[in-house]
Amino acid sequence: MKISKLNKISLATVMALGCTTATAADRVIIQVDNANKGIVTALTKQLGGEVKVDADGFIAAQFNGKSVDEIKGILKNPHIKLIEEDLVRKPMALFNDDAGDPMQQQITPYAVYQSQANQVQFNPGAGIKVCVIDSGLDQSNPDFNWGSITGDNDSGTGNWNVNGGPHGTHVAGTIGAADNGFGVIGMAPGVAMHIIKVFNAEGWGYSSDLAYAAQKCKNAGSDIISMSLGGGGANTTESNAFKTFTDAGGLVIAAAGNDGNNVRSYPAGYPSVMMIGANDNNNNIADFSQFPSCTANGKTDETICVEATAGGVDTLSTYPADMATSATLSANGTAYATSAMENPGSASAATFFMGTAETVNSGAAGKICMIDRGVISFHDKVKNCQNSGGVGAVIINNTAGMLYGTLGEGSANTTSIPAVGAAFEDRTALLAATTASINIGTSDYGLMSGTSMATPAVSGIAALVWSNHPSCTGTQIRNALKATAKDAGAAGKDVYFGYGIVQAAAAHQYLTTNGCGGGTTTPGISLTLQGVSSKGKRYVDLSWASATTSTVDLYRNNVKILTTTNDGSHRDGPLNRGSYSYKVCEAASTTKCSASTAINL
Repeated sequence: MKISKLNKISLATVMALGCTTATAADRVIIQVDNANKGIVTALTKQLGGEVKVDADGFIAAQFNGKSVDEIKGILKNPHIKLIEEDLVRKPMALFNDDAGDPMQQQITPYAVYQSQANQVQFNPGAGIKVCVIDSGLDQSNPDFNWGSITGDNDSGTGNWNVNGGPHGTHVAGTIGAADNGFGVIGMAPGVAMHIIKVFNAEGWGYSSDLAYAAQKCKNAGSDIISMSLGGGGANTTESNAFKTFTDAGGLVIAAAGNDGNNVRSYPAGYPSVMMIGANDNNNNIADFSQFPSCTANGKTDETICVEATAGGVDTLSTYPADMATSATLSANGTAYATSAMENPGSASAATFFMGTAETVNSGAAGKICMIDRGVISFHDKVKNCQNSGGVGAVIINNTAGMLYGTLGEGSANTTSIPAVGAAFEDRTALLAATTASINIGTSDYGLMSGTSMATPAVSGIAALVWSNHPSCTGTQIRNALKATAKDAGAAGKDVYFGYGIVQAAAAHQYLTTNGCGGGTTTPGISLTLQGVSSKGKRYVDLSWASATTSTVDLYRNNVKILTTTNDGSHRDGPLNRGSYSYKVCEAASTTKCSASTAINL
């Protein structure tokens, strides 16, 4: 999990651009010479207009309930050069959180839209249960169906319903926050959950804790295990625990890791566990998302690397009560997207532009400082504003997007006035504003980033899809999510996205069309199997014919294990004693396949 300072930024994306009750049609820009602006401004107010922006050569005004043509009809003055519609501008992202305050209304996080979870109805009657192994779910947050949530207490980590930090509560909200009219909505709203608190007061646990937790999940009747955690190294006890859960029909999902390298983290690296990476709201891979190779010890296995991704950057979800920090910003009465930096409090005053605020300026006394990013630290900018007599600070980004920052931890922050960040796209409007208001307070909802946030998204999506196809096994749900993922990054499967970004509606339709077993077979592809023993080890020789693509995908027990040259043969192994089923599919196809063929070793 990667928090950075995001746990202190809760409403940066929920207060969307232009968040007013007005529609675009009743707000206009009026071009006028500065010398005559006073006359035009007075006339605008006299006719019921509210001036929103007073800038060099123009003003912007809102006339509630009037169209642009109606405004032009009543606002006639020879000093007016032009009246035109004041068009809405929004963040340039493919997916965004809903606008609003989750403390007052229900917000749908961007990842719900991105993953199509809003297009599938959760079926609570199916009885799907998700076991969340994390830092506990704090009962102070009301945004859950608490009647369907259970947990296990532990003498070493404390009660499951008392947080050991906000991480576990945030994760649980992404999975199953209720559809109740306030807060956020989870991927599988109101899904039954079992909570196991494995992290101690220092924020870590052992692999044996996870192995034991897997047994507790099974005993609680869970179908899915979700783990937003990991570490280096593998051991057989932990691996066997998750394999046992999977073999019994369950699904285990875990985070790839947040170091932005190709190191394999565990438990995500075990074949029985589905490894999840993180993407942002523009369908780009997160820079912190780990991307281990699918090849180990000379053998390629797609179950030991990233299999799919979901939204995990600036994810809005639940926090323990009052543990998150919220921020609001308005200028000339218009709300703007913002991020909390530091120092709870409120300020409303006239504005003063300090440039990059490299020095003290007495002109800022009693005012809110509008400050450009650059040259010196955020802390020093705010300190100079405060030493100038400023009552609040807004630091505006110098590149596209929102400014996220901190003024320093603990005693390193010597400022006391409230300070927020703003997006570069809003710079012109903010600098044109004559008044501003900022507020930094507490909230039950906040942002976090990490594969820790993408993992519960996939866990919730799996529960959502599975609730509509309860006869499937966990492995079949896993396969359906991969078969229908939205390709992103490099064309085809890659180490960053795996098969792509999970798509709930596509997976639901796939299972509706094809059944739990997946795609249909192509009679033209034939497959024969032969068991082989060599130097005391067991192998399966596959022989096939009539595939038409240059490469083929080989499946063992309905899980893709290899893409190989279409040369008609492959040796799989070494393998343990047991029963195995195989099929061969044309490259990148889940429908043009041989019939599944079984063999016993």
